[in-house]
Amino acid sequence: MFAHPGLPLRDSRAPAGRRAAMSSEGPLERILAAARAATPRAAATRVVALDGRSGAGKSTLARALARELDAPAVALEDLYGGWDGLEDGVSLLLDAVLRPLAAGRDAKVPRYDWHAAGWREPSTLAPPAYLIVEGTGAGARALAPYTSVLVWLELPTALRRARALARRDGELYAPEWERWALQEDVFFARERPRERADLVIDAEQLDAI
Repeated sequence: MFAHPGLPLRDSRAPAGRRAAMSSEGPLERILAAARAATPRAAATRVVALDGRSGAGKSTLARALARELDAPAVALEDLYGGWDGLEDGVSLLLDAVLRPLAAGRDAKVPRYDWHAAGWREPSTLAPPAYLIVEGTGAGARALAPYTSVLVWLELPTALRRARALARRDGELYAPEWERWALQEDVFFARERPRERADLVIDAEQLDAI
């Protein structure tokens, strides 16, 4: 998904895993405050990256942030190019989206059609004030130089699976759950996005947004 809301912290005072628990604000308010206070790292664009395992609520949170910040959102699921494409999606995000924006140029956002198993015409993205990037892989180390705020979403496996399979395209995902989870295991063990996150969010709190 490449969407705009008009259509259908780095806080050194505490370890990342404690930051979410130390505030009485809701998760959306904490992320918005971090985004607004952050330094742009992709030229004039503040990139807010949402990472976590499948079904953790990244897409739901991205829609809420896009609405509040009047920002476009890029979903990594549009960049994977198939069930074995987690690493390819990260590379496409870097080369096709973040590097052009950091150079002050329009980005051509790739769009993969999961039903047709092929690529559609890319969408043009002019450099925005804020950009929401969501999906497994958004916290890759290679993307960190362009990322202003990295958010990790935490949710138990049983709830994640139920959410993922309840999506309108859940029938496509059901037989591929384990295949995708193995890629997540390898990626997260190497990249450690949870440990590097500015905010760690209990995704069960997202039911209220």
